[in-house]
Amino acid sequence: MFLWLAFIICTAVIIYSGSRLSRYGDIIAEKTGLGGTWVGLIMLASITSLPELITGLSSVLVVNVPNIAIGDILGSCVFNLLIYAALDVIYRPVPLSTKADQGNILSAGSGILLLCVVAMSFVLGEHAGSLGWIGMYSIVICGIYLAAIRLVFFYEKRQISLYMKDRAIELKYRDVSMKTALLNYCINGLIIVAAAVFLPKIGEGLAVSTGLGKTFVGNIFIALSTSLPEVVVSVSAVKINALNLAIGNLLGSNLFNLFILVIDDVFFIQGPILSHVEKIHIIPALSAITMTALVIIGLMYRASKKSFVLAWDALGIMCVYILNLVALYLLK
Repeated sequence: MFLWLAFIICTAVIIYSGSRLSRYGDIIAEKTGLGGTWVGLIMLASITSLPELITGLSSVLVVNVPNIAIGDILGSCVFNLLIYAALDVIYRPVPLSTKADQGNILSAGSGILLLCVVAMSFVLGEHAGSLGWIGMYSIVICGIYLAAIRLVFFYEKRQISLYMKDRAIELKYRDVSMKTALLNYCINGLIIVAAAVFLPKIGEGLAVSTGLGKTFVGNIFIALSTSLPEVVVSVSAVKINALNLAIGNLLGSNLFNLFILVIDDVFFIQGPILSHVEKIHIIPALSAITMTALVIIGLMYRASKKSFVLAWDALGIMCVYILNLVALYLLK
């Protein structure tokens, strides 16, 4: 009972602070003149992914449960894409992908590349190679991540005139200074970090008490909790019609989550971290690849209307998520 109470408290704290980040992110986007995709990809994604970072570091340094760390990273990637599908239900009357900037495809495509590296590393196992105790895949992931950030930056730079036009139309925060926005942004980020520190130990306790196993708990319960900032921030962004802020946050969070794998690998000195976790983690990796591919197809096709409550791409994403859960449960 105590473990579930602690889990609920940490979750509530993350929800509260995460709900404030979209507003301050929108303020920063307005006052700097940067596009929603860039702010979502860099600023919001880095903050909302801090729980995964802290959870991962705590898992490998404090409680030595790498399965929780990797399960949280890949489970969060899958859950972030489920959030994308859920946003399509909220956004009406046309599909979310129709109004989103196609520049988000850069982030999505880069995410698929990173996930493919991870999946291939599971297949190769010890043959994947290493540099000291660090897996070669970590070096590849780091290079792709930095290249992706650079690509999105230059794309946004080319679109700056459109963003400046949007800024001129939507000056919603005249009375809020940049200093105030940045201060509140940092304060809420620190609160999220503080709550996330306790999640690995709670997750390990839940894995033992429920008998579900660390891989299943890491992919489901811990991933759900650490992804709550993305949920709250993205929903809030959609409600204020900042679609690229929301989508950029989700896709950017997936990129940052996979970069966190590199950080975890560096601090896990027992060897390449993917060689010390269960191979079942390849299931959420492949699920995330499939779901991201559906996002890209939706962004390219840009359907004019929804056949049901949600667009076909969002429906496909939800189906893949359910299959992911079933596979993890059956193989736990």
